[in-house]
Amino acid sequence: MISIVLVNYNQKDYLTASLYNLKKLQGLSDLEIILVDNHSSDGSLDKINETFKDFTNLSIIASNKNLGFAGGVNFGIKSAKGDYILILNPDVIVTDEALAALGAFMKNNPRCGICGPQLLNPDHSIQYSCLRWPKWYTPLYRRVLGKMGFGKKHLHSYLMKDFDHKSSQRVDWLLGAALFARKSAIDKTGLMDEQFFLYFEDTDWCRRFWQNGFEVWYVAEAKMFHYHQRLSAGYHGLFSAVFSRPAWIHIFSWIRYFKKWPLT
Repeated sequence: MISIVLVNYNQKDYLTASLYNLKKLQGLSDLEIILVDNHSSDGSLDKINETFKDFTNLSIIASNKNLGFAGGVNFGIKSAKGDYILILNPDVIVTDEALAALGAFMKNNPRCGICGPQLLNPDHSIQYSCLRWPKWYTPLYRRVLGKMGFGKKHLHSYLMKDFDHKSSQRVDWLLGAALFARKSAIDKTGLMDEQFFLYFEDTDWCRRFWQNGFEVWYVAEAKMFHYHQRLSAGYHGLFSAVFSRPAWIHIFSWIRYFKKWPLT
């Protein structure tokens, strides 16, 4: 069985579309869908409870506070019954073929603890969802200095733009928008570290999988569409890039990550 864990915070429209899509999957009898709502204020729960009241594969867990992404994921994993856990953002569209490809890859690669699909933009262009380990200065380039034209070579390497993304390979880490993990590997590695409220929780988790003897893989044969919207999409200009709330969350997670992994 595959357990799909969806963490929602004020993404009612994406979540509704995601659940409509999941309900249409042919292999639904082998799936359980666990929705963790992180105390949304946009009417998400009312919408889902009304629209999907006959969706028997769906379980809803309503948190009484925003647990952050890692906390929400962990809440869902603790309720999961599957041998494999697919952690999924509400803005990712899954296909039967992608699930089958990820499941087959895991069965054929027993050393793999966690893998991720090829994420595509709506126009079918590839998103850079597998990455190399960040350096302490990587967030500076991504958040501030890159906007001024600095660090292009470093960011090119960090985002693995030198890799064609059309073949599967071992990678350092994967974006948390879609992660397919072996439950037995999670039991050994542990849940996501909840000190990371948002950002770097996926980087840290993949590093811990490697640390515990499991491989992390990018699986090109599994394709999913990601209608990606950055939390900072509504902020413009250098000042906002540094002083927006998402920026500060990013900065604090960055500090926590490099405190935990000081030699990177």
